[in-house]
Amino acid sequence: MNNLIKNELTKIFKKKTIYITMVFILLLIIFINCINKYSNSSSYSVSFSVPMYSESYINSLKEELSNLNPEKPSDVTLYINIKSELDLYNIMEKYKDSDWKLSIINNRISPYITEINTYTYGADKSEELAKKATEEMENIIAKLDENNWKYFANEDLKNANSRIEELNKQKAQTQDTEIIKDLNNEIENAKVEKEIAEYRLEKNIPYGVDYLNIALTRYQTSSGTLISYDLENKELDFEEQKEYNDALTTKEESKYIIETGTDINKSDSLKGSLQYFYSQYGVFIIVVIIMIAGTIVSEEWSKGTIKLLLVKPYTRTQILLSKFLTVLIISAFVIVSTILMQILVGGILFGFESLFEPVVVYNLSTNAIQEMNIFAYLGIQTLTQLPIIILLATLAFAISTIFSNSALAITVSLLGYMGASIINQLAIAYNLTFMKYFVTMNWDLSQYLFGGLPYMEGMNLITSIIICVVYLLIMLIPTFIIFKKRNIKNI
Repeated sequence: MNNLIKNELTKIFKKKTIYITMVFILLLIIFINCINKYSNSSSYSVSFSVPMYSESYINSLKEELSNLNPEKPSDVTLYINIKSELDLYNIMEKYKDSDWKLSIINNRISPYITEINTYTYGADKSEELAKKATEEMENIIAKLDENNWKYFANEDLKNANSRIEELNKQKAQTQDTEIIKDLNNEIENAKVEKEIAEYRLEKNIPYGVDYLNIALTRYQTSSGTLISYDLENKELDFEEQKEYNDALTTKEESKYIIETGTDINKSDSLKGSLQYFYSQYGVFIIVVIIMIAGTIVSEEWSKGTIKLLLVKPYTRTQILLSKFLTVLIISAFVIVSTILMQILVGGILFGFESLFEPVVVYNLSTNAIQEMNIFAYLGIQTLTQLPIIILLATLAFAISTIFSNSALAITVSLLGYMGASIINQLAIAYNLTFMKYFVTMNWDLSQYLFGGLPYMEGMNLITSIIICVVYLLIMLIPTFIIFKKRNIKNI
């Protein structure tokens, strides 16, 4: 058996196609890493200017505005909208080099600009209200000129405290349970707003669009989801529990980012590329493995070399088993080689320092943040992806053996892989409970990682593994039976 496997490996590594394929994967890895380096490095420095604020777009707005008459009732609404957009753009241009200022302008000055133009040109004109809005806007701009972002954080904190106090007063003055429920929701959300403001001041987080601000936003959004569920005080159904778990995971991971100042989702680093390894390279690994599995037997038939193989002192079962084991060994080789190439390329482009940074995940089973070495995390991810890789390789191997057709084996296997996500989405969307016994719903074991709920209610890890083994045997047993009975006289 060992000699058979050794011979099969020798035949594969004598083919130029395996080396061409691996070179292609290497070039792909270089390309993806370059994209990550030169795009993600500035992903948190995105201007708050709307993407369509190009020179040609601004000129078109100015031209359109010049053709409108604010005194004409049919033009006034469009006039106010366009003028407000141009006014906002002009202020943004002045502060375009500061993300935190653009954030303040976008969120706090924009409403005042609309108010000013509405009270100046709208149907309900009011010089007094327009003046008041202008003063408020100028006060904000003055704080921007002072580079005083903490002023806004303190304002947020003060407003949150005032809101909590006011809502508690309203709660004390009512006996209506529905109103109290709504007030409790508002109070808890106001407390989260207070937390956000306190985090800004304590952790020195200016307004902007960096990973810390994204974490603050996610923390607030996920907290709101959790509050709404907690106040319902009811038993959650399966889909609600999944949403609750997602929100809890997002909140706790965001909290970790805020409190430690660590960007755990950073992808433009060697650790980040390995953390998302299978989402980036999984499809290419599977394609290579399917190509090998789909040709390892059928080529013997098409070239007529199967006769030379079968006259050796081995049973047909041993011969076919050696080929199947060779496919598994090559699969491991492709995975390890791709990981090593990613480490080499990623290390050259990003440096190797990030390998010592932990992967951070929230474990729903222990209700705690969990840190682990990147290689331990990658190993776990690899184990969860093995059923997909082995089952698709087996499918290609079985078709190649039964029909002696490489093209059919590769095509059907690739279509099965590409169609799996569609099948799963339809099963989940239409709650097709019988589909929980179908292989594509079970072969991705990552759904169970860190206490995660499966795609569908009633599924569990042990059942999924058993189903994958059953489908594996369903493909392998007929393959070996047919191969043993195959007539080779006319080959």
